[in-house]
Formats: sequence, C-alpha cells, structure tokens
Amino acid sequence: MTAELLARFQFAFTVSFHIIFPAFSIGLASYLAVLNALWLSTGNQTYLTLFNHWKKIFAVAFAMGVVSGIVMAYQFGTNWSVFSDRAGPVVGPLMAYEVLTAFFLEAGFLGIMLFGRKRVGDGLHMFATAMVAIGTLISATWILSVNSWMQTPAGFSISDTGQFIPEDWWAIVFNPSFPYRLVHMVLAAFLTTALVVGGTGGYHLLRDNSNPATRKMFSMAMWMLVVVAPLQILAGDQHGLNTLEHQPAKVMAMEGHFDSHPDGAPLYLFGIPDQDAGVLRYAVGIPKLSSLILKHSFNAPLEGLNTIPREDQPPVMVVFWSFRVMIAIGFAMLGLGLWSLLARWKGRLYEWSLMHRAAIVMGPAGFIAVLAGWITTEVGRQPFTVYGFLRTSESHSGLNASAVGTSLIAFIVVYFFVFGAGTFYLLRMMHKSPGTPNLGLRDGPIRTAGITPGLTEDPKNRED
Repeated sequence: MTAELLARFQFAFTVSFHIIFPAFSIGLASYLAVLNALWLSTGNQTYLTLFNHWKKIFAVAFAMGVVSGIVMAYQFGTNWSVFSDRAGPVVGPLMAYEVLTAFFLEAGFLGIMLFGRKRVGDGLHMFATAMVAIGTLISATWILSVNSWMQTPAGFSISDTGQFIPEDWWAIVFNPSFPYRLVHMVLAAFLTTALVVGGTGGYHLLRDNSNPATRKMFSMAMWMLVVVAPLQILAGDQHGLNTLEHQPAKVMAMEGHFDSHPDGAPLYLFGIPDQDAGVLRYAVGIPKLSSLILKHSFNAPLEGLNTIPREDQPPVMVVFWSFRVMIAIGFAMLGLGLWSLLARWKGRLYEWSLMHRAAIVMGPAGFIAVLAGWITTEVGRQPFTVYGFLRTSESHSGLNASAVGTSLIAFIVVYFFVFGAGTFYLLRMMHKSPGTPNLGLRDGPIRTAGITPGLTEDPKNRED
C-alpha cells in the first residue's frame, strides 16, 4: 500500500460521502422552491405542509454537505500538493468562484428560507427560496467545470516549471465535456431526490394512504421519474458520445473492449475483465449493438484497449462494473416511473402496495447510481489527474504511507460516527408523516388522516 494508493483511497472515501449530500440537496432545493410557489399560487395547505416537512430535512443535508466538502478540499494541500501547485492557477480560481457566488448565495438566503416567512413576507421568502435553489445549481456548475477541465483540459499553456497557465477562461470553463457532465449530474440530482421523496411517500402510504400530503408527494415524485428518467438516458447517451471523442480509453473500459472490432463491436452485458490477459472472460453480449449505440451504425469500427499502451489504460474491472450498475439503476428508475403511469391509469396510484414497496427499495438507488457514475468517471480517467497531461503518480505529496494511512483510518472512524448519526437523524425525520405534529411520542406519528391542528386558520398566517 503506497502513499499514492492510500491517498487515492482517502480522496475516494471522502468524496463518496460528500457527493451524496449535494446530489440530494440540489434536487431538494428545487423541490422546495416548486412547493412554495405552488402554495402561494393555489393556497393549497398540502403544499405548505410538504414544504415545512422537507425544509428541515434539507437543512440537515445541506449542513452535512458543507462539512464534508470542506474536509475533502483540504486534501488538495495535504495529499495532492503537486497537483495543487501545477493545476492551481486553473483549478483555484474556479473553486473560489464557487464560494464567492454559489455558496454565499445559498448561505445568505438559507436562514430566510428556513425561518423568515413571518418576518419578511411571502414574496421575499419565495425569492429567498428560489435563490437557495439557484445557488445549489450554480455550485454544481462551478464544481462540474473544475472536474470537466481535469477530464478534457483546454484553454491553457504549460510553463517552464510545469504549471498550467490559463490562456482562455471561456475555453477553460466551457471545456468540451462540461455541458454534458453538467446536464447529466443535475438530472441525476433531480432523480435522486425524486426517489427519496417517492420512497418516503411509499413508506407512509403503506401506513396510511389517506394523508393528502403523503399522496401529493408520492404523486409528484413519480411524475418526476416519468419525465426526467428518459431525459437522463438521452443525456447519458450524448455524454457517452462526447467521452468516446475525448477519452476513448475510458469508453473501451466501460464497454469491455480489449480487442478492436473493424466490422462492428458487440455490446457486452456481462463478463469478467482480465486486464493482464487482455480478454473479457465469460462474456455475454449482443453482436454489433455497441457500434450502433456509439457510432449509429451496425458495422462501424470501434478500437479496443489493444491500441492503448498498458500504462495508459484505466482499471477495467472497476470501470466496467460501475458503469453497468449505473445503467441498470437508470432503467430501473424508468421502470418505476412507467409502473406509476400504469397505476394512475388503473386508479391505483395510492393503493398499489407492491409498487409502494418497490418505491421504498428504490429510495436509496439514486445515491448508488450517482456513486457508480462518479466511480466510472474518475477511475476511467486514470492514470491521469489532468487527462493526458499530468499523471496521478506525479500529483501526490511526498508523504510516507504510514502518515496517509493513519489519517485515512481517522477519517473512516470519524465519518462513520458523525455522518452515520446525521444520516440516522435524517431517516428519523423522514419516518415522521408530513403534517403530523411532533408530540414527543416514540411510537410513531398519530394517525390523523392528514388532519392537523389549526387547519382552519388562514394558511398565509401560519408557519407550520
């Protein structure tokens, strides 16, 4: 276990914890903005009930995302100082712009969104809620720009000391893969949130399917799956074509193509990659379908990893299977959305308990898909940190393996305690039915069929 490998494990561990919270908060912030706008436009108390329920969950998830992000960023200076020195002139300003624009925007309006409705009025409160949602999207924009530049670097020159010097900021920010990655990630965040909301709704429908807030949030989540899942599949296809153009070795690893196929490449569904031997063992595939997907022609030639030097190939086993996990979950999302359409048509959206159980099972699937997608992206970029220009082996700090290993163990222990407790608290909050007052009872929410105290009051004069 070298210092480089341990540093990579540490960054992978911290970024895996971090990314699940922004993926959730990006979608949830937009969901809150929609709920608030619907309540203001219709006066329907159900939307306000859902807003007040999910805003508390958002606050906890947002805080956990901020904390985990700060810890992750410190590793650039501790474990990856060479990368920070050489890529800092490009990466540093982009990350600073994220703080100066997105984070300040989110933090500045978050308190108003959470606590300020009675103090600032509905109009300004709606504006603050929208600003928080926009801030999360701007944050994703800057971070995806940084990551995309590392994948498809552009707009720079290299100095005599090996530093990446910015030459064209437009080319740096809007590098070739950035639009595809941004769309793919934002849609993934929306789907992740829809699955969490839908899974929570399915859980409460099994307990009491007469609560109007539960019915509404389940219905909205299923509509999101129906609309966004097909868009995500289309966006993923376009992202794959872009990756084939700029990072062909990654696509070869994703597809399991060790050999070139001059007259049409098969789409391998399963197999066990043997990178040392250069073969995909026990392969199960569909002839020529990969060429049709990637080149839109059955007989289009596709090159394999045999055209890439061994030292420049990514770890095929990891990339091959993480890609398939992501794809499988994506089609499962589409399947759940189509199932909900059938349930609507039959008038059983709120009574079909088998579908509600499926929604519960799919609740965490969005997080798994996001992690699988990021593993595919980041491991597929290896052995480079800046693709084609700076190798990972040249990027890490001159630390001893024991020092990196000790900090990795400390991270694992602290993260499981802190974020384990935070995640448990989030699940406890989701366990409570929307609109049910918290009376300190430990045996679950009161069955009130969605009726809450004070419901006859003017909803515009009530916070909860």
